[in-house]
Amino acid sequence: MPEKKLSFFERYLTVWVLLCITGGITLGKIAPDVATKLNDFSIYQVSIPIAICLFFMMYPIMVKIDFSQVLKSAKTPKPVFLTLFINWAIKPFTMFAIAYFFLGYLFKDFLPGTEILANGEEVELWRSYIAGTILLGIAPCTAMVLMWSYLAKGNDGLTLVMVAINSLLMLLLYGPLGSLLLNVNSMPVPWETMLLSVSIYVALPLIAGYLSRKWIIKSKGMQWFNEKFLHWLTPISITALLLTLILLFSFKGEVIINNPLTILWIAIPLFVQTIFIFSLGYFVFARWLKLSYQDAAPAAMIGASNHFEVAIATAVILFGLSSGAALATVVGVLIEVPLMLMLVSLCKRTSHLFDN
Repeated sequence: MPEKKLSFFERYLTVWVLLCITGGITLGKIAPDVATKLNDFSIYQVSIPIAICLFFMMYPIMVKIDFSQVLKSAKTPKPVFLTLFINWAIKPFTMFAIAYFFLGYLFKDFLPGTEILANGEEVELWRSYIAGTILLGIAPCTAMVLMWSYLAKGNDGLTLVMVAINSLLMLLLYGPLGSLLLNVNSMPVPWETMLLSVSIYVALPLIAGYLSRKWIIKSKGMQWFNEKFLHWLTPISITALLLTLILLFSFKGEVIINNPLTILWIAIPLFVQTIFIFSLGYFVFARWLKLSYQDAAPAAMIGASNHFEVAIATAVILFGLSSGAALATVVGVLIEVPLMLMLVSLCKRTSHLFDN
């Protein structure tokens, strides 16, 4: 498999990510008013500044997709079935089991106290943290996974197909699964949040990418598109990713600084869950199904990553902004990007396992 030469941004991406996380947390600590004003600029719990950054993160990926290949990818059901099976039949339940083992048993004594939820109910803090991990576990990634697939040199067309199907299923299954695992009579799912986020993170850059690709190739030709336009566009996705991280962590910098050990206890089951789900999809099921590397990598990473924007918004709506559940979803953001970058690197180093 030919290896593309990494750009300057890609080569040191882990360093940039860590610097941006640190910078975001520092900004949130020293200038909380700036972070608060930016965070308040939202519609249905969807932050408009983050949405703008995510659009520019997604557009350069979308514009590179050859939609004739998307149609071909839709005719290969095995990787699509794999990601659906992992996301909806395995991942929610393993997340609950792993979180309960660590937070409700192993680390329970380190998580004392209770809190009053938005509805007035008093619960133990460890139960609230588990609720947040559940909300992460039932929200498969439908945006940033396009970035992970791109960096891992996976099948972008197939990734787009899987993202579209998972987005639709999330609208149908997020509420019932949440109700089941949280054991509540009814769960007010923020449909507006999910619809708006999917529109901004997926649909809008998809349409813009398709139309602009078609127009540019028609007016300038394929060679100019590949050699000039894409070369100029390459740094934009990663720059937007880094700006997104600064914004995300500036919003929650105070919370992270004030709860270092609690964040560690929550991060451990989330880390274990991510590694387990990825390994199951990539090293077990993908090889058993004899998938190509380009299909196996994104299929496994969709299950491993989470749609943390929806999880955070749902936790805030259900349990309150200062709840343990909301904190747990923020921890999901904290560990996801460095962890997914590690898995991207692992994929590229093990791509030879899928050579037929």
